Amino acid sequence: MKSLLAALLLAPLLTLAQSPIKIATFDIDATPPLGSAMAYDPVKRLDELTLRCRGIVITGAQQPIVLCAVDWIGIANEGHDAFRSALAEAAGTSPERVAVHTLHQHDAPGCDFTAEKLIQELQIDGYSRFSGDFHRRVIQNAAEAIRAALPNAQPVTHFGYGEAIVKEVASNRRVERTADNKIGRMRGSACKIEGLIALPEGLIDPVVSLLSFWNEDKPVAVLSAYACHPQSYYRLGIPSPDFPGIARFIRGQDVNAALHVHFNGAGGNVAAGKYNDGTQANRIILATRLAAGMREAYANTTKTPLTSTDIGWALEPVSLPLSPLLKEEDLIAKLKATPPRGYISAADQLAFVRRVKSGHQINITCLRVGNTRMLHLPGELFVEYQLAAKAMRPDLHVLMAAYGDYGPGYIGTTASYPEGGYETGPTSSNVAPEVEPILMSAMKKLLTP
Repeated sequence: MKSLLAALLLAPLLTLAQSPIKIATFDIDATPPLGSAMAYDPVKRLDELTLRCRGIVITGAQQPIVLCAVDWIGIANEGHDAFRSALAEAAGTSPERVAVHTLHQHDAPGCDFTAEKLIQELQIDGYSRFSGDFHRRVIQNAAEAIRAALPNAQPVTHFGYGEAIVKEVASNRRVERTADNKIGRMRGSACKIEGLIALPEGLIDPVVSLLSFWNEDKPVAVLSAYACHPQSYYRLGIPSPDFPGIARFIRGQDVNAALHVHFNGAGGNVAAGKYNDGTQANRIILATRLAAGMREAYANTTKTPLTSTDIGWALEPVSLPLSPLLKEEDLIAKLKATPPRGYISAADQLAFVRRVKSGHQINITCLRVGNTRMLHLPGELFVEYQLAAKAMRPDLHVLMAAYGDYGPGYIGTTASYPEGGYETGPTSSNVAPEVEPILMSAMKKLLTP
């Protein structure tokens, strides 16, 4: 009798543990129309390749989990909230279980509904890039795509992890030092200065990581992550997914059964400048090098059976410290007195100031899939964060998606702020040097068993 009672009590737990995992994939066009504003320039013409908003919904492990990557420069503040809320509602989950990231291409739009409200409130002209009508259509279309995809979700029996070295793409931007050990000239996304090109790659993470989901021998979705600014050339007024988007396209043609979703890792201080002089032919060269790394990582993939108990989701809310250089009254005066500029403008910064003062916290989240962890973080993180996360758990496969909530802008290490340089300057980073221990602590908690 006791054994029968125990079996009845355990039945719901066994049913939960054996719930089938399914994955729904979604993919929509996120290309702005002719004449509309992008981050820096209006759209002058459309190209062969479109910008995408794509991702997956994982069901069968408690509430659904949504991962989404968008070919835009950034999605910030209440724009990020709106994306997560709409996708959550469509998937039947909570916004806390939704991760939305951008790949940070520069010939692409940006989205910030907080800044949009501020521009309207202050009645300032010239900031058409904050007009959110197009962004809201994309959000609606993405939500509708999720609703349409869920009934066709595919069973997933295995997950896979593989990685490989990407050769001659990434290089650190902050490699030149002055006599007083400050940062000198920046080796950016494109560089023509021979002295900077000749310097070593510097601190990077050369690894592209692949987390894949399989229905027996059929790949359903492949998530890749690589830390590097995605620019080869830009400012032509032509929306472009740039070389990471082309690499993703190549791999989609190589393995057409799966949806390929690419995420930009912690590449705030990493770009292609050592290997790119801005010549247009280099876009395809960089794309094929990244695609070669993705192909090798896919070939190196080890598959493992997957059950619902292998999947988990954790979050750690954090309050990021506001840069002491940002003063609300100064930013308002600057907005009223100076013409608009590209990223990061006084409007972007004022939006984040208001956001922090309201007490808003940013969720740092982590997807657990067996022995693999995928961290989701905000802003343009320095690569040191990604390398530190991997070092925290060398017994696990750790990959990182940065460029979540873009409100903070660049996020350097504590040591990088007194060193100077573009990334940690007052027009680029909206957070204080004390941000490092906060994010390191959050990552450590999420990676702790």
